[in-house]
Amino acid sequence: MIKILITGGAGFIPSSLAGGLIASSNYYVVAVDNFITGNSSNLPRAENFKFIKCDVNNYEDIAPVMMHYGFDYVFHYAALVGVKRTLDNPLLVLRDIDGFKNIFGLAKNTDVKRVFFSSSSEVYGEPVELPQNEITTPLNSRLPYAVVKNVGESYCRSFYQEFNLNYTIFRFFNTYGPKQSKDFVMSKFIALAKANNDITIYGDGSQTRTFCFIEDNIEATINSLEKELFVNEVINVGSDEILSIRELAEKIVTKLNSKSKIINLPPLAEGDMTRRMPDISNMRKLLGKDLVTIDRGIEILLSSESNNQNRNQ
Repeated sequence: MIKILITGGAGFIPSSLAGGLIASSNYYVVAVDNFITGNSSNLPRAENFKFIKCDVNNYEDIAPVMMHYGFDYVFHYAALVGVKRTLDNPLLVLRDIDGFKNIFGLAKNTDVKRVFFSSSSEVYGEPVELPQNEITTPLNSRLPYAVVKNVGESYCRSFYQEFNLNYTIFRFFNTYGPKQSKDFVMSKFIALAKANNDITIYGDGSQTRTFCFIEDNIEATINSLEKELFVNEVINVGSDEILSIRELAEKIVTKLNSKSKIINLPPLAEGDMTRRMPDISNMRKLLGKDLVTIDRGIEILLSSESNNQNRNQ
């Protein structure tokens, strides 16, 4: 049985990854999380899954776990996330660098075959070109969250160069789906529209984004593992279907037949990039199929939420 560690395992994407992996009896998955942003309700339940409350930024916490299990692969997804949260807590963001030191050092010493690192579209900063390519597009963000993610990428490359520890870097662009917390744009807009409350957007809402449905994210990452693709490379994980924040709000209001009004707030001083769209040529190679469209993804999400509400009644 292949043993896998997922850090930040109670988060939206990591817990979804755990669920995708444990569907196969070939994997035994251990997830760790300190619950700063994760939620215990996200955790799957299965005989081949175990959760351990643990802070990867604390060596005394994570070292016994990694040395006991001797993992084959590590998905290092633990991070302080959320634009406002990371802007408000820059020193807390910097603590994630301790996690890099711990995870990569322990992975090297426990014969981990490959570390999968969750980087972010934020490393690109304000884009100088679209689409944003993994190799040719400059990384020009100075925000603490993006700088720390870039440091994590450097750990991947440095440990490969020094110790031949293989890696794959996933630069995640906006991913949405069931279990996402309500402080992210897609889930926030849906919750407000369902309640017929005003939807607030920063500036005029002309900022453009792409949104990747969680199933595409998980399938791409698992394919990278199982097919040994893009070893020691960087992959954009996202969608190339672009729309503005205002268009997203309008789309959700229409789909829910909501009475919500869209209200403009002053633009954020920093952290709200005007444009973002990845080059997903490599992701398409990982998937080997068309991505879920934004319309279809929202429909699946709304249906999932409706089914959950019916089960809880």
